[in-house]
Amino acid sequence: MMRHEPIVSQNIRLRHPQHFEIGIGSIIDDFCYFSTRVTVGKYCHIASCCTIAGGIERTFALGDFSSLSSGIRVWCRSDDFVTDIVTIFPPDFGQIKEHVIEGDVRLERLTAVGANSVIMPCNHIPEGTVIGALSFVPPEFNFSPWTVYAGVPIKPLKPRDRDSVLRQLEVLENKMAAHGQRDV
Repeated sequence: MMRHEPIVSQNIRLRHPQHFEIGIGSIIDDFCYFSTRVTVGKYCHIASCCTIAGGIERTFALGDFSSLSSGIRVWCRSDDFVTDIVTIFPPDFGQIKEHVIEGDVRLERLTAVGANSVIMPCNHIPEGTVIGALSFVPPEFNFSPWTVYAGVPIKPLKPRDRDSVLRQLEVLENKMAAHGQRDV
């Protein structure tokens, strides 16, 4: 059986390596930084210079057959710049900030995010959804599956061709199975 081991650059930073999972066939390129719990599905790609941050209490998940282009920032926790002090203080001081924006970020399978986009906390990006380059996703954005989004802030542009994408996935899975790749 052929197995495609994940490839993780030696030039990434994992703040919590014990909470980092990556599926078969996935690749994480140079100079990425992770400070949350991370689950990357199978056959995913996280391109160079991505930041996924928010602390050990938060989780980032990337579904199977999905990708993040270079320079993306995913925040699972952020200061509220309008109402809170924006600084770091010793952890033994307790909670001082009153309006922290925080929540997990999850991208389902067959999703993609274009280069230099920013995704804020509390977002669930459903199957087949793609986000164009240089986009801004505000906290708790309401996505529709199989839709193309882009902009600052993002807005829906058009439907994504679900039938075409799923047909290509079926071809890929059939080829993988023919080559002994059973865990697709």
